[in-house]
Amino acid sequence: MIRAFAAAVLLASAFTAQALADPLPSWNEGETKTAIIDFVEATTSAEGGRFIDPSERIATFDNDGTLWAEQPAYFQLLYALDKAKEMVAADPALAEKSPNLKAAADGNMEALLADGHKGLLEVLAATHSGMTTDQFKASVDEWLATAKHPKTGRRYDDMIYKPMLELLTYLRENGYKTYIVSGGGIDFIRVFSERAYGIPPEQVVGSSIKATFVVTDDHAQTQKSAELFFIDDKEGKPVGIDHHIGRRPVIAVGNSDGDLQMLQYATRGKDNALAILLHHTDAEREWAYDRDSHIGTLDEALDEAAREGWTVIDMKEDWSAVFP
Repeated sequence: MIRAFAAAVLLASAFTAQALADPLPSWNEGETKTAIIDFVEATTSAEGGRFIDPSERIATFDNDGTLWAEQPAYFQLLYALDKAKEMVAADPALAEKSPNLKAAADGNMEALLADGHKGLLEVLAATHSGMTTDQFKASVDEWLATAKHPKTGRRYDDMIYKPMLELLTYLRENGYKTYIVSGGGIDFIRVFSERAYGIPPEQVVGSSIKATFVVTDDHAQTQKSAELFFIDDKEGKPVGIDHHIGRRPVIAVGNSDGDLQMLQYATRGKDNALAILLHHTDAEREWAYDRDSHIGTLDEALDEAAREGWTVIDMKEDWSAVFP
């Protein structure tokens, strides 16, 4: 009996040690997980010739579709639609002045997108401007605390990917500095990036509208205007990285053609760099989409991944869990 008990304790301890030793427990064993771990181990070991100085260990992550879900529409857009509905309810005359605001308030995406992106930009400008940056962040925080995803019923900031959280933690434990580089709004993402991902607001790069400085006897604030300042998407991502970070990433992670240039920036002409694409292939636990999707289109980047030997995560096959 004692011998059997001791054997059981040893076996349990072995399983516990194995679990603790696995830095990516929600990742299934296979080429993808091995490629990531091998790269991190090689670049943090002084032996083998692939060591990267800690100051150069920069990892950049897209947000929408990479760190959290992005279907049926980008979550920041859903925030804008909810805000448009509130604005029109408070002042119905706005719907008469702006057909696009009326379409947004009605949730009529087809009408909103009928003129390309002009209507969408008008709604984003109307719902994101005319307030201080602090007021905007408070508005986003309140929305995140109450709004629910139409399919899952979860809070939007609960729809983050568990395997990516593990990857972020693993990289930071090995001296990597993790950044978000997103086409989404910089002030929108900064509201939740630290509590959701452990990424502080100063390590967020994103699109932005112009702001002005307003000072009174009681306050000094930045006021958001309706004029676009910078789009951090596609070719804008390397530019944003250069402006905000000042170092080229050695790990870049994305999920769409909007991330293609960031992955090229990290790897082109470099042997000691890692590009990762998340391929949404799991229609049961999340969504399955790629080349023909209007949200998170993955076409050119998927082809380049095959040519360049980038690491492609197959969500269905590589992840044992999706959401926490």
